[in-house]
Amino acid sequence: MMTDDLAHAQPDPDRHAEFYRGVAAKRAFAWILDTILVTLIVALVAVVTALTALFILPLVWLTVGFLYRWITMSGDSATWGMRLMSVEFLDRYGQRFDAATAFLHTLGYSLSMAFVLPQILSVALMLISRRGQGLTDMVLGSVAINRAA
Repeated sequence: MMTDDLAHAQPDPDRHAEFYRGVAAKRAFAWILDTILVTLIVALVAVVTALTALFILPLVWLTVGFLYRWITMSGDSATWGMRLMSVEFLDRYGQRFDAATAFLHTLGYSLSMAFVLPQILSVALMLISRRGQGLTDMVLGSVAINRAA
């Protein structure tokens, strides 16, 4: 019964393919844009702290990246890079992310980025799964779709 509910909560990839068309490539470009933004924020943090942040740079980078993704996805179900690429996330019920779901998605992303194999698996799943879901998306039941015009 739950899978039937989920099948109707999110756009069907067969009947509404336009929601999923090109999303994997858009997510890749969005990831590049987001990485550039996080890098700029980390550089700003380093300057503001008179370069003392450089002593704990990996921790600063992890924290800034986590907060950036969590806050931006909590606000509009997409990071700024995703917004520029016209992509957004929907949860398993077809709703935009709330703060808790954005936190869990960001945590899953951060954990998969910490290890090579889960990240490779996640990218492969985005390319071959019917809904273009990565590993974290599959665990949470979320999908990335093209934003409606």
